[in-house]
Amino acid sequence: MKKLTHLNEQGRAKMVDISEKQETVRTAHAISSILVSKEVYEKITSSQVKKGDVLSVAQVAGIMAAKRTADIIPMCHPIALKAVDIQFEWKCDENKYELMIHSFVKTKGSTGVEMEALTAASVCALTVYDMCKAIDKGMVIGQTYLMEKTGGKSGDFRREL
Repeated sequence: MKKLTHLNEQGRAKMVDISEKQETVRTAHAISSILVSKEVYEKITSSQVKKGDVLSVAQVAGIMAAKRTADIIPMCHPIALKAVDIQFEWKCDENKYELMIHSFVKTKGSTGVEMEALTAASVCALTVYDMCKAIDKGMVIGQTYLMEKTGGKSGDFRREL
């Protein structure tokens, strides 16, 4: 039976010891999305949301969230991030308006940045919701997932879509 790494000898939570792990360049790309109404889409893309530039604010919120991941996810190590980038892509047809959120995080260290990338993408979607909820509370935050990660002992990962 495989030993759980986040439990101590008493069966209680602990932060994993990464002091012996090799420092490598580590990256992660996570994706989240939010479905919005046509009205929300039009107001975001024409900069008519009363709270301000939705995507700029969401982008800053995502970067801040990546930097603070260890503050909200109990067993995450604080990481000195080397880069965080958030990119947006609209996927629209006549009846569907979906904002795809891509977060890219990079460090050189002893542990990966998957949680930072996932947190960044999630907080971006939540920020879009917050800024647009006065227009439509029916928005739906979609699946959030790791698309790719590189570096570390477990090697590289790439989701096949």
